[in-house]
Amino acid sequence: MSGSNLAFLLRPKWIAFHLLVLGSVALMIWLAFWQLDRLDERRAFNDLVAEQIEIAPVPLEDLLVEAGDDPTSIEWRQVLVTGTYLPDQVLWFNRSQDGLAGDNVLSAVVTDADGVVVVNRGFVPLGFDTPPVPSGTIEMLARVRLPQERQRGGLTDASTDGEPITEVRRIDLDQLSTQLPGEVAPVYLDLIDAIPAIAPGDPTPLPEPTLDEGPHLSYAAQWSIFAVCVLIGWALAVRRSIRSRRRDALTDAADEPAPPDSGRPDVDEPASSTPGTDAPSLR
Repeated sequence: MSGSNLAFLLRPKWIAFHLLVLGSVALMIWLAFWQLDRLDERRAFNDLVAEQIEIAPVPLEDLLVEAGDDPTSIEWRQVLVTGTYLPDQVLWFNRSQDGLAGDNVLSAVVTDADGVVVVNRGFVPLGFDTPPVPSGTIEMLARVRLPQERQRGGLTDASTDGEPITEVRRIDLDQLSTQLPGEVAPVYLDLIDAIPAIAPGDPTPLPEPTLDEGPHLSYAAQWSIFAVCVLIGWALAVRRSIRSRRRDALTDAADEPAPPDSGRPDVDEPASSTPGTDAPSLR
């Protein structure tokens, strides 16, 4: 098909179609690279957590001194804490573990170093009563975690009007410290093990963080495949339109009427002689 017959590709509706295809492909390619960036972040996170967990546990007060004003540097480290639980507990609701819905139980421990630290004792399924805190001195092995902040668009906790907080959507230490005595540590702890031992009726400690790479690589591959499919669809649409126009052009040419007859014979006929007479001979 000649270039002049491809002029339909520059019509407004086709230009809009081209732009839609290009925009879709560009978006899908961006999403593929975004998923690859997420994969890199996940791998960096996994490496950090694995490295922090492998470090031998140390007393919490020593680790806080080491961290100084940057508690983010000690997240996921394992610490040793000795102290006594305060009786009041707070439920971190709308949690799940092992396929069950429930709550995490938050308790505060007054440490032997005269500090207070919030401890996530673990998970309790819905429908089960919250077990009371152990009495007496307890020695625990725990994992350091950073407090959480409400993200834009996130729900806020209901106002208690001065009453003690009993349920929270997130572990906000600034919020919880208003009802705790003494100086509260800038981190909270996920309980791993304790002496006296964790009883069967106590909250189930949280498992170690999952260190898989997630679905990011497969998502990146999917977005790349989608982009290729869009390009193939565009090429097929253009090819089909070209074939349709070529077929219509051939049909129109076949339907055109033949040119009018000029009245002249296709072959000149010889002049006929008069019947009954012979042509004269020349001698």
